[in-house]
Amino acid sequence: MGFEKFGQKSFVAEARARDFASYLEQGRLMTTRCQSCGRITFPPKMDCLACGSSQADWIEIEEPGRLATWTIVRYGPAGFENETPYTLAVVAFPLGIKMFGQVDKRVPPSEIEPGMSLRAVSIKLANGQFSYHFEKA
Repeated sequence: MGFEKFGQKSFVAEARARDFASYLEQGRLMTTRCQSCGRITFPPKMDCLACGSSQADWIEIEEPGRLATWTIVRYGPAGFENETPYTLAVVAFPLGIKMFGQVDKRVPPSEIEPGMSLRAVSIKLANGQFSYHFEKA
């Protein structure tokens, strides 16, 4: 299985980090850490941007993060036009990474505030593909 099972609309057929979607299917949100220099990246990358090493370990993103910024999308791009309105957010995690994604629709926009605690959770979409979103921690 490759990236064809990831996301609302998949633009990538295969990638060296294809295990990402397999982990999502197992209910685990994972990313990579370079074996050489320890750099953690999201989205996962099998080649380190810092030192160039091609040796990476998979690690789980378990701890909640803090909301850095967000916006409410009222007009969605291709593949998301029937999902509006929805909230997109950038969440900073203790691992030193920032993630971009949707906030769970069960979180009312009126409750969203800077610094709120959110956790990244694997989800199965209606079309059978997998993604993640942010829920209140």
